[in-house]
Amino acid sequence: MPSYPSYGRIDGPIVIIGFGSIGRGTLPLIERHFEYDPRRVVVIEPSDEHHVFMVQRGITHVQDALTPDNYRAVLGARLEAGKGFCVNLSVDTSSLDIMRLCREMGVPYIDTVTEPWAGFYFETTDNAARTNYALRETVLAEKRANPGGTTAVSCCGANPGMVSWFVKEALLTLAADLGRPAAIPDSRAGWARLMQSLGVKGVHIAERDTQKSVVHKPIGTFVNTWSVEGFIAEGFQPAELGWGTHERWFPPNGHRNQAGCQAGIWMDQPGALTKVHTWCPTPGPQYGFLVTHNEAISISDYYTVGDASDPEYRPTCHYAYHPCDDAVLSFHETLGSGMVQETLKILDENEIVDGIDELGVLLYGHEKNALWYGSRLSIQETRKLAPFQNATGLQVTSAVLAGMVWALENPDAGIVEADEMDHARCLQVQRPYLGPVEAHYTDWTPLTKRWSQFTEEIDESDPWQFVNVLAS
Repeated sequence: MPSYPSYGRIDGPIVIIGFGSIGRGTLPLIERHFEYDPRRVVVIEPSDEHHVFMVQRGITHVQDALTPDNYRAVLGARLEAGKGFCVNLSVDTSSLDIMRLCREMGVPYIDTVTEPWAGFYFETTDNAARTNYALRETVLAEKRANPGGTTAVSCCGANPGMVSWFVKEALLTLAADLGRPAAIPDSRAGWARLMQSLGVKGVHIAERDTQKSVVHKPIGTFVNTWSVEGFIAEGFQPAELGWGTHERWFPPNGHRNQAGCQAGIWMDQPGALTKVHTWCPTPGPQYGFLVTHNEAISISDYYTVGDASDPEYRPTCHYAYHPCDDAVLSFHETLGSGMVQETLKILDENEIVDGIDELGVLLYGHEKNALWYGSRLSIQETRKLAPFQNATGLQVTSAVLAGMVWALENPDAGIVEADEMDHARCLQVQRPYLGPVEAHYTDWTPLTKRWSQFTEEIDESDPWQFVNVLAS
């Protein structure tokens, strides 16, 4: 049996909220890397799909759905003041409310997304209120109102989360390769000045998922390699991105945020219908969906130089996601029919026969044009590294592990985002689970070999203007 490093002891209950693909994949990493009383692991999950699995492992299964009316009672009966850990990996539960309760009780907390209560994504009629910008601002408001205190790590999965640590590694790599090796900045301002000094105009969270099953997706089934509910919800939120100071064009259906950090804009169209030109090492140039993500705003915010309302420098940042082929087809059917398929299916590690999840950050606009830095994790390597997950899942669960380690080592940091954490320590914990982590330079730009048979609005004076990146 391989030996795994222990990252400390967790006294008290470990409460895991949600036990879908990410919850089930996070459990073995907790088992490997922490000392704790296994009798004190509690999973709160309304489905009974994995009940037998939990019972066999001695886990207490609380088969309840958390709601605004019961979450304090249900969690209060399971959490213990000043001890344990709350790991929120659920959908349709308010991250902010649960985070607030945990901090009141002195219980360390982590989640992978700022999730709202059920109904928010499709019942909220104001598109500005449905953005991740608005959701993030509620967490930032809580942070300002209650600084310090028990650590709560917000939005720490693969993306958001790991990709923010990749941005810092990519900046240090770029600086060295430009002959300007830099000392690791010790402040947010220092990191922002480094990015500015290197001439980075923006960042794509550039991802290509090529995992596939031998069984092709049937009509009426939405297939994905991670939470179908989560993907559908974010796909139908407005397309949204961090907005850089180098941008000269503004989308006709774009809207600025007047309050808060002012680092992002949103477009009056769903992210699942918004395509962008991007680049990953394996496919090279590709389309991605501009699906809203927290990191698009947090990265642009973190690297802002100057006043929020009139910055000296700010990078553009957005997700550029090409999901697995079955997920692309699933969204086409959903958008075309106007209804979500009856059957929702996550491809697990036993069904996938081949493929990788290539997830990284593409830093562009500098002297070397563009640098992709990220993980190229295959399903074959995933099976060797950890059970109960595919490549997509392991990139997320290993980031949860890293975030938990950081929180235990920094117990009184208050509410933090991945951008604010020690990226080197987090990647030290996570990297054994990421497969090849590589840096790739490319001469590609959004104007390279572009189809020219039809008229479109482009800016040839600067290939990295968003007007050139946007494909629809």
